[in-house]
Amino acid sequence: MVSIHQSRSFFLIAFTWMFAIVGKPALVAGIFQPSQWTLAHATFYGDETASATIGGACGYGNLLLNGYGTDTAALSSTLFNNGYACGTCYQIQCVQSSACYSNVPYTTVTATNICPPNWAEASNNGGWCNPPRAHFDMSKPAFMKIAQWQAGIVPVMYRRVPCSTSGGLRFSFQGNGYWLLVYVMNVGGGGDIGNMWVKGSGTGWISMSHNWGASYQAFATLSGQALSFKVTSYTTKQTIIAWNVSPPNWAAGLTYSSNVNFH
Repeated sequence: MVSIHQSRSFFLIAFTWMFAIVGKPALVAGIFQPSQWTLAHATFYGDETASATIGGACGYGNLLLNGYGTDTAALSSTLFNNGYACGTCYQIQCVQSSACYSNVPYTTVTATNICPPNWAEASNNGGWCNPPRAHFDMSKPAFMKIAQWQAGIVPVMYRRVPCSTSGGLRFSFQGNGYWLLVYVMNVGGGGDIGNMWVKGSGTGWISMSHNWGASYQAFATLSGQALSFKVTSYTTKQTIIAWNVSPPNWAAGLTYSSNVNFH
């Protein structure tokens, strides 16, 4: 986290977010709709290369290779929701600060990491990600799209928006033939995953448990079987099935693509 120098105006609004009503996304036939705009704050971490943002608690690995780029953010634990917010997308607009770029309406980021609490600092003076604050710790390139980086921290308005993706869900495998750990990437619509099931070519549907971030696991013998997945969105509750995602000779460390996605 960068060192922060605050202005007087920040103190006047530092806690007004507590009284804002977080807009819940509207659901129309399982299609994700944007939420209302809500007040929060944003900082940044890393440098202009965004190398410090590669990886992260969601488990997406190399964000550049896996399609997330540098427009990403770490969420405070209140927003991170124990990893169920991984993959969610937000429009973020800088407001109420002289550091804001007046000609930039907003930028869009994807949640790929968690910003942990800093209990050694006060919530309005360094502990920006302490509960119950809603806070975005953005990559520096993303932050620099909406504000001068020297400001360190700025008030923002944010809202959840549909994630714009190309292609289908991608499943990154870890584990072995008796324990399968799957990271789900490139999720459209709400961007999040609430439940998953796996089906081998020789099994019925097997419920997978949430491990952490965007990963789900199944303790089952699945080696030598083609694998299909049933996935439910955490927000919209829409369920889709990705048939025959991997061949029978699937291997840990590989990523397999499907031809279905959320909207």
